[in-house]
Amino acid sequence: MTHFIDYPKVSPEGYQAMLGLELHSRASGIETSLRELVKTRVSQLNGCAFCLDMHTKDARADGETEQRLYLLSAWREAPCYTPRERAALAWAEALTLLPQQPVPESLHAELAQHFSEKERVELTWCIVAINGWNRISIACGTPAGRYQPGQYDR
Repeated sequence: MTHFIDYPKVSPEGYQAMLGLELHSRASGIETSLRELVKTRVSQLNGCAFCLDMHTKDARADGETEQRLYLLSAWREAPCYTPRERAALAWAEALTLLPQQPVPESLHAELAQHFSEKERVELTWCIVAINGWNRISIACGTPAGRYQPGQYDR
């Protein structure tokens, strides 16, 4: 990528607004390991190299196994994910792929089996946030490969 816009510097107010949503998501009570799986899967779907670099490194630093990260793009066929993780990954894919496909009613029921109503909303905020980060990182040409685990923890 030949272009790069340092968006936090160019638009600090916009960056702070996104960061506010991110910080809320981190404090939501949804376990870190699940949030990192969701962020990684959404970033795979969106093709965001910077966010894939970040979230796979953060997941590994938090104790996630390489095997589960390798299998994430085929999570439906891989036996290593819990029912709660599967419900969250299905929800993340459905929300990320809007409007190409509608969210099936059965997915709402599946999600409700594993997440409280508050957790469903908090998980949705997490998915909204990573989709936003993916889009701004791709649009601004944020380079991948230099991120260090925990670099942006605040």
